[in-house]
Amino acid sequence: MKRIAVIGGAGYIGSHVVQALSQQGYTPVVYDDLSSGHADAVGDAPLIVGDLADTEKLGHTLEQYAIEAVMNFAGLIAVGESVQNPARYYDINVRRTLTLLDTLRSHRIRAFIFSSTCAIYGLPQQLPLTEAHPYGPVNPYGRTKLAIEFALDDYAAAYPDFHYVSLRYFNACGADPEARIGERHEPETHLIPLVLEAAAGQRPAIHIHGTDYPTPDGTCIRDYIHVCDLAEAHLLALKYLQQHQQSNVFNLGNGQGYSVREIIAAAEQVTGRAIPVVEAPRRSGDPPVLVGCSQKAKDLLGWQPTQADLATILGTAWRWQQRLAQINS
Repeated sequence: MKRIAVIGGAGYIGSHVVQALSQQGYTPVVYDDLSSGHADAVGDAPLIVGDLADTEKLGHTLEQYAIEAVMNFAGLIAVGESVQNPARYYDINVRRTLTLLDTLRSHRIRAFIFSSTCAIYGLPQQLPLTEAHPYGPVNPYGRTKLAIEFALDDYAAAYPDFHYVSLRYFNACGADPEARIGERHEPETHLIPLVLEAAAGQRPAIHIHGTDYPTPDGTCIRDYIHVCDLAEAHLLALKYLQQHQQSNVFNLGNGQGYSVREIIAAAEQVTGRAIPVVEAPRRSGDPPVLVGCSQKAKDLLGWQPTQADLATILGTAWRWQQRLAQINS
């Protein structure tokens, strides 16, 4: 499988996967409505601007480029927004993804890789989180992702020639080491870019939501995984589907957690700048600790994170943040 459609490939993770595919001799074709993605992030890959609801354009793209496999990064990701506007999340994350799956079936495309999330687990019953952990999403975002995982399982059972890999990310972070692409959400909601914006003076301070958690320094602990390591996992998932022709699910994390205060302290070291902090109340639904076990991906995919060091993660993100400031100036 060499001709790969990357749905939502102009976004943060999708664009890094497009870059990795191109570097490894694949032919990525990006299909994106550019509602949150950026056309300049896809490099030389063909970009078709379209909505998943436009099944005619989507089907034409699949046929025109003789697509052999599809990766789906299209969807909404902001937990808070999902609570405020669940109808939008169910429409885009569920209904349109089901439309995509049915379009793939009608065009005889049998290999699918889904961008999922550790949010499907909800509040941890034990740590680190493995793929066997019970499901218990606590917000509409996590529930919409889990709904598609259930659908994929049902499709694979009903249609024996359809196979998928669902990749459950922990906290994606970092950027291309050469600062060609990186995290670029509008508005930004993720901790590391917000911390770096505070370091750059682009926001007055970083807010710590909750300082009384049962953790060593009282702040939440999360598992941060570099976006380039995520991209590599997608290439390995493609090879897995080609070699085994069977469906599976995999956690993608570093297996090590860092607290909010640790992230801020490390960012101060990387940037050489003091970062103002404002302590704020907890946010509803935030578990004290989320750390994943990715042993299954290591065993079955041969995946091994190579940019797990926090200084490396923050260094690549900082270089991109500085370049982005130039782009926006």
